[in-house]
Amino acid sequence: MSRHDAIIVGGGPAGLSCARVLRERGVKDIVVLEREQEAGGVPRHCHHPGFGFSQFYWPYTGPAYAQRLRRDANGVDLRTTATVVALHPGGEIEIATPKNGLETIHGRTVLLATGIREAPRAARLVSGDRPPWGVLTTGALQQLLHMTGILPCRRPVIVGSEWVSFSALYTLRRAGIKPAAMIEEEDRITAPGPGAMIARRAFGVPVLTGTQLIAIHGDAVVEAVEIECNGQRRRIACDAVIMTGRFVPEAALLHASHLEMDEGSGGPIIDQHWRCSDPAYFAAGNVLRPIETSGVVGREGEAAGHAMAATLAGRLDAPTRRVPVTVSPPLRYVTPQIIAIPGDRPNDLLFRGRVNQPTRGTLRLLRNGDEVWRRTIHALPEQRIQLPGKHVSLDGIESLEVRLGPS
Repeated sequence: MSRHDAIIVGGGPAGLSCARVLRERGVKDIVVLEREQEAGGVPRHCHHPGFGFSQFYWPYTGPAYAQRLRRDANGVDLRTTATVVALHPGGEIEIATPKNGLETIHGRTVLLATGIREAPRAARLVSGDRPPWGVLTTGALQQLLHMTGILPCRRPVIVGSEWVSFSALYTLRRAGIKPAAMIEEEDRITAPGPGAMIARRAFGVPVLTGTQLIAIHGDAVVEAVEIECNGQRRRIACDAVIMTGRFVPEAALLHASHLEMDEGSGGPIIDQHWRCSDPAYFAAGNVLRPIETSGVVGREGEAAGHAMAATLAGRLDAPTRRVPVTVSPPLRYVTPQIIAIPGDRPNDLLFRGRVNQPTRGTLRLLRNGDEVWRRTIHALPEQRIQLPGKHVSLDGIESLEVRLGPS
């Protein structure tokens, strides 16, 4: 069994950013495991600008950003087409590769940066026919267009209105494909800003809010969708359905492991140093929760890399006590879920949460039952809530609660 200082599971923005930081901090034995044939994550397929600005202060396109990440991590042992099949206590992991088959390797520290995935049709419980061609996620669409040059459709319907939905719209229009409609179940689009106006005026695509996808129709290919709005049903002729958003952490590997998971976030429970319940394991990026931008995810990978380097150098002690961070509805989750003692205060990059429904009220931070901070907020489920870690003194801390209630 080979042994390494650091193993990184996932070669996307978080994983590659962590690898760069570890190398800069003097860690030499670094292995990055990526299941795809090329590292770089989701941005490889997104040819629109806007990637990496919060990390590198430059508006890269997705492929250019992925290339920058790979270049900055040059010199580490990057293994593509490597699939992790099991996580064991203490940093021992099983991997499968086409060359070596099944093998076991060990990391003194292991970063889990497996990212997210979009909910497919099955997870959305959409009825109707099941044509073998024409029902895609955004990721599948962008891979077909940018990696194979295949035009999968001419008149699709986009389901969803998150940022990724507009990424799908941009991808389609750039390929000369005009969608028949963009539909959204809620009464407003999910993406912030003037997204609906851009879709209608810049791309000529109708945006139908308060509209539910009822069924997909077609035999060999998609022929139409059935929708419902204000109690009325109608059909829209189309040749594909692009299922966008509704992201969930890519955490099946973690759920099958010994690591503690958070039901609210769907990801692993971590402390303020990005450590999981087994201190050999760290986690960063969208495996923690859906969803942050690639730039934020990259910065999280950098922060986890610093924590891993400190652990390897003996400057970050294993926790002797763990204080839970408790939340209750309408808050869905807060990360970190644990405050490790001894340790540092949670920083603003990590101390964040989200609600499960639109909420107006007062957000309170209570330490040992005493309020140490408050702010009136209007929160939406897709927006992050940022909390000030500077108000959390760890001296004598016994409990930490984040509460959102009436003003």
